[in-house]
Amino acid sequence: MTHAPALAIGDIFATLELPPVTRTQLALYAGASGDHNPIHIDIDFAHAAGEKDVFAQGMFVMAFLGRLLTANAPVTALRAFSTRFLAMTRLGDRLTLTATVAELLEAEGERRMRLDLAVRDQNGEQKLSGAAILALGLQDL
Repeated sequence: MTHAPALAIGDIFATLELPPVTRTQLALYAGASGDHNPIHIDIDFAHAAGEKDVFAQGMFVMAFLGRLLTANAPVTALRAFSTRFLAMTRLGDRLTLTATVAELLEAEGERRMRLDLAVRDQNGEQKLSGAAILALGLQDL
């Protein structure tokens, strides 16, 4: 369980600002994930598909949301995690991830917190939206 003293609906639970997305990151992610779709790593393939350049795998961006959550709460507190992909993440995008308290609730005998998740680039364009539910200690609410 995680501790969330004095958190209220609308509060920011956690944020993470990332450096610009690079080709190297996309290639390393492709190797680690097994997602070798050339649209993400081969500029010639991307051009042939009508894109100006390669773009990030959706799960690459989602993985950073997982990092945001587990850096701020034990993985054992995570009860649910979902995302929706809204826009492509391009090379050079500087992403800001935010988890905002949306609800404090009780379920299955434990207190929980539902978070609204968002990933935006340097221009404010939202790339992903999502939600997570974390278990809280009894002293947290």
